[in-house]
Amino acid sequence: MKANSHPKYNPQAQVVCSCGNMFTVGSTKDVIHVELCNKCHPFYTGQQKFVDTASRIEKFQKKIQNAKPVQDKKKKDKQEYQGPLTLRDMLQAIKR
Repeated sequence: MKANSHPKYNPQAQVVCSCGNMFTVGSTKDVIHVELCNKCHPFYTGQQKFVDTASRIEKFQKKIQNAKPVQDKKKKDKQEYQGPLTLRDMLQAIKR
């Protein structure tokens, strides 16, 4: 096996969460930055929390608002549409 081919293992690597919680783990990196940990994750806290670093929630809500008029128009058109005509209905329309 080649010497120096594997990264150096650090048994005291620091993990830093965005909520401020810090703990140590073993890793090849010295410092690891995370957005969620066991102190702030909704599964463990029971509180709903949105982690939105790229404002994706606002973009999604804006997209839904822009699509609402189109959905309403489709729904209205669907209510007006009675389905395909039967052969009898088409022949009666021609005779009139």
